[in-house]
Amino acid sequence: MKTFRLILLLITISAHLFAQEEKVDIKLTKMLTELTKGFNGDVGIYVKSLKTGKVASLNADSIFPTASMVKVPITCGIFNKIEKGELDYHAQLTYKDSLLYAGEDILGSFKSGEKIWLSKVLMLMITTSDNTASLWSQSLAGTGTAINELMEQNGLKYTRVNSRTPGRQANQKQYGWGQTTPREMATLLTLIRDGKMINPAASERIYRNLIRIYFDHEALSQIPPYIQAASKSGAVNAARSEVVLVNAPHGDYVFCIATNNQKDTSWQSNNEGYVLIRKLSKMLWQYFEPRSNWQPAAGMEKYN
Repeated sequence: MKTFRLILLLITISAHLFAQEEKVDIKLTKMLTELTKGFNGDVGIYVKSLKTGKVASLNADSIFPTASMVKVPITCGIFNKIEKGELDYHAQLTYKDSLLYAGEDILGSFKSGEKIWLSKVLMLMITTSDNTASLWSQSLAGTGTAINELMEQNGLKYTRVNSRTPGRQANQKQYGWGQTTPREMATLLTLIRDGKMINPAASERIYRNLIRIYFDHEALSQIPPYIQAASKSGAVNAARSEVVLVNAPHGDYVFCIATNNQKDTSWQSNNEGYVLIRKLSKMLWQYFEPRSNWQPAAGMEKYN
């Protein structure tokens, strides 16, 4: 019990010091509070203008399930191996049935013995959120153990891969495949954008994959299609999340929203978590680009 209290105290102190160093956008913080009123579940949000450095947040240092957002740390783990010369980005790999994660994945439809380039496996993991490709990549990266060490080296204390990682069974039971905080996931995307994840070349290649997302129905749907944005979303029954870095005309901004313990566990577009993600993204676009009069085209609903 004393150990738990000490850990909780250290987390609180760390978050407080972090907040002291940041410039708080008071107006936007109030808007976040208003936006999330009445939400049936836990929610955390972190927003930062990369032009001004101002931040708005709500439960930004609370730990949430990553769901498929964990694929960003996994891809970083693979590129770390590539830069160390332990993997070849252009290597041809052989798919085996034992790698299958049942679902609608593209890679999972391969026949055992078929060939695929590592570069395409990495693309599928991020662009189409292919789970078979992701679990294969996690193994190739040195498992969650190596990926978690890389996150720690980059100052990310709570962003961790749990599934298939020795010693993290309790965390997996609580958070699933991976865990993070809104602040840390937004920070991870910022490190990649700034060329500081592993090295500039690896960061650039990772970023290029992150701007080619198939699942663009939520946060990305509220940003003009001609504006570049790097992102990754995640969803399980009671948790929905998304991290986005927008290369906006008047200055880049990054945000991450994560939910947990949602009462609404449906998988339709009107799921309360999805609705909140879209509202947040729309609000931020209008906040940072107030002169933009862009709106999603009439009839887009049928494509979402």
